[in-house]
Amino acid sequence: MALEIMKIVVGASTVTDVVPTATRLFYQVPALTTGPTTLSIDAADFLQDDGNAATTLPTLDANNSYYNVFINGVLQMSGLSVYTPGATGVGSLAITVPTGESISEDTVVVLEIVSYAPTSTTTITG
Repeated sequence: MALEIMKIVVGASTVTDVVPTATRLFYQVPALTTGPTTLSIDAADFLQDDGNAATTLPTLDANNSYYNVFINGVLQMSGLSVYTPGATGVGSLAITVPTGESISEDTVVVLEIVSYAPTSTTTITG
C-alpha cells in the first residue's frame, strides 16, 4: 500500500465588523496666544458634544485609535500637538505655537478622538 497524506477538508468564513467611536471635545482660547509658546489645555477645560464639561481624556489604544486637532476648523499637523490621556490635572492637549504664529482670542480648538472596536466571527463549515 502506498503512503498518502491525510488532509482535513474544512471551509471557513470570517466576518469582521469595525465599529468606530468618535469623541469630540471643544475649547475656546481665552486670550491671544503668540509663539513661541505652548498652549496647554487641561481635560476639564474642554466641553463635550452635549455642552457639559469633560472630566477625562480617553486612552488611545495602540493601533486602534487616533486623535485630530482642529484650530478654527482647520486640521493641524500632528507634530504640533501632544495628547496625554487622563483625568483633570493629568489629561491634556499641548499645542506648540511656533515663532511668528498665533492663535486669536475666542478661536475654537476641536479635539477629535476616534477609537475602533473590531470584532470578528468565524463560521466553520464542512
